[in-house]
Amino acid sequence: MRIRSARRSDLRLLQDIERAAGEPFRTLGMHSVADDDPPPLDLLESYRRAGRCWVATDPLSATGDRPLGYVIADPVDGALHIEQISVDPASARRGIGRTLIDRLAALAPGQGLTALTLTTFSDVPWNAPYYTRIGFRVLHESELTGGLRTIRGEEAQHGLDRWPRVCMRRDLLPARPQLPAPAAPPSASPSVAVSGAP
Repeated sequence: MRIRSARRSDLRLLQDIERAAGEPFRTLGMHSVADDDPPPLDLLESYRRAGRCWVATDPLSATGDRPLGYVIADPVDGALHIEQISVDPASARRGIGRTLIDRLAALAPGQGLTALTLTTFSDVPWNAPYYTRIGFRVLHESELTGGLRTIRGEEAQHGLDRWPRVCMRRDLLPARPQLPAPAAPPSASPSVAVSGAP
């Protein structure tokens, strides 16, 4: 699996992935989630230009460099917040979502961000239970930051609170400081330092 930054030519494919990823919600009676429009192209383009949109591809498969899944994220209150992550159901159960999240986990500490956060449906098997298995925990109401409260409010206005939702967090190890290269040992004598010196 290869994770790379999204290209402008990928964006319509990301919308297709989003539509396909919504279909399984129909089996749970969550038709409005299944019918929800994908992120508009201008929004995806803004994430792409900001360097916060990544795609997963499988160069060894018949799909080649075609995106199989994608993630977009925003810095929110000292964490990298996963705004959207979707995988084409035709490519499910291949670790694509986990690989995308692991890439974010590797990138975030270098930007001074200490965690990954997301909001998700608590009772959908491929939502909160899945994220719990890969290291996220549900945040109690008292743990929500101002930014997460704002996001939850926007979701409620969008009608997503018809089903139970939670905020989740995965704490990250801080980035390792870059150590300076070791200095060359001092020369025993001036003649050693100059090649060919008598």
